[in-house]
Amino acid sequence: MSNLLLAGGIVVTCANKHEVLWPGDILIRDGRIAAIGRDLQVDDAERIDVSGRIVMPGLVDTHRHTWQSVVRNIASDWTLDQYLVGLHAGLSRYFRPEDTYAGNLIGALEALDSGITTLLDWSHNLFTPQHADAAIDALEEAGLRAVFSHGGGAEQWGGVMPSPVPHPADDVRRLRNGRFSSNDGRVTLGVAARGPQFSTLDVTRHDFLLARELGLRVSVHVGDGHWGKIKPIHQMNGEGLLADTTTYVHCNSLSEDELRLIADTGGTASVATDVEMQMGHGWPATGRLLAVGITPSLSVDVCSSIGGDMFTTMRTTIAVQRATDNSDAVARNEAPERVKLSCEDVLRFATIEGAKANGLDHVTGSLEVGKAADIVVLSKDSLALTPVNNPYGSIVYAAHPGLVKDVLVDGRFVKRDGSLVGVDLDRLRGLAEASRDHVIGSLEGAEIGGRWQPEPKLNLA
Repeated sequence: MSNLLLAGGIVVTCANKHEVLWPGDILIRDGRIAAIGRDLQVDDAERIDVSGRIVMPGLVDTHRHTWQSVVRNIASDWTLDQYLVGLHAGLSRYFRPEDTYAGNLIGALEALDSGITTLLDWSHNLFTPQHADAAIDALEEAGLRAVFSHGGGAEQWGGVMPSPVPHPADDVRRLRNGRFSSNDGRVTLGVAARGPQFSTLDVTRHDFLLARELGLRVSVHVGDGHWGKIKPIHQMNGEGLLADTTTYVHCNSLSEDELRLIADTGGTASVATDVEMQMGHGWPATGRLLAVGITPSLSVDVCSSIGGDMFTTMRTTIAVQRATDNSDAVARNEAPERVKLSCEDVLRFATIEGAKANGLDHVTGSLEVGKAADIVVLSKDSLALTPVNNPYGSIVYAAHPGLVKDVLVDGRFVKRDGSLVGVDLDRLRGLAEASRDHVIGSLEGAEIGGRWQPEPKLNLA
């Protein structure tokens, strides 16, 4: 692996508050950051001039159902209950291993193309071990850093809710004893548990204890609109299941005391602002989480509904929370004096806080000596970033995937000069379209074109 020197950039580290080296250099050796400073003198590294360009940590997505990428935007006009009917009780059962592979590959590469170098793949459509292997194969082929969170399949998600069917423990054990016997790989293993919203309390206990037995982190949906009003955190707390190895996704309709329980037990949170606003989860919990001492991470969630980039999610998150904060002053007939949530705060949600929620902050999430060289370099050719006066504001309010010029994972270019490296786009399109045609064509009543509206009638226990 060659040594690289990224020279003269506007280096936003996300390591320490307000830390920007302008200009700054980053030395990469053997895939890791060896030095950060100004005017680094190095003789044995390829020098890459990034002067005038923002250099930042790779973005981190803490919750994405990547397999759904081949049915992209089919659910853009659906509520959460329509999604549960249309995807989980509908299309999901027709995914073959090759469709799961196609969805994960195009979804992971889409993430990389937009500057997301790490994602948690919340993979909850695994009919068979072959489906799981196909999903993992795609993540590894794509070349990004990922947590493959095993989420079961249609047997767990497509029947009666709350489900009495436990997580497929044998498949998780197979992977833990085989491909993921070590925690040191670029792709690692986790458990995506349903929790008491979508499974019985006995099953919830079984699933969480499985993760605990195997030493795996858990990601769980809680507070999803009306589904989240059953006090899921209190239920899990009563079973002794709350832990600092759990990330709680959404949290919109949780009570204040439930949020405090998460904080008191060291849990992390993942906010998916765009999907939550669209599907009816409730107002994003960003400010309420911060108020109890939980700094959230961010997630895209489902590309079956929304776009797959973190810049949009950052922008939605800051807009909604600032509006919420400012509305309190407006209601008192006062002018807000200062914003509570800064652009730097939100960028940290999408980088170092995401790495913490994925259990990977010792590896990635910030530009620090010793960490993996997971780095994004933005273009300086756009007028949207000319001139740069506030790097945090430029990233959160002006950047977008089209401005992601270079992306490195472990010090290796996966995107260079605006193009993904070694990716056959025609092959990808063919895989995606073939899978889409098979999956959507297999379900009576499903169609492309934007008119399909599933009936939101769930099979409830």
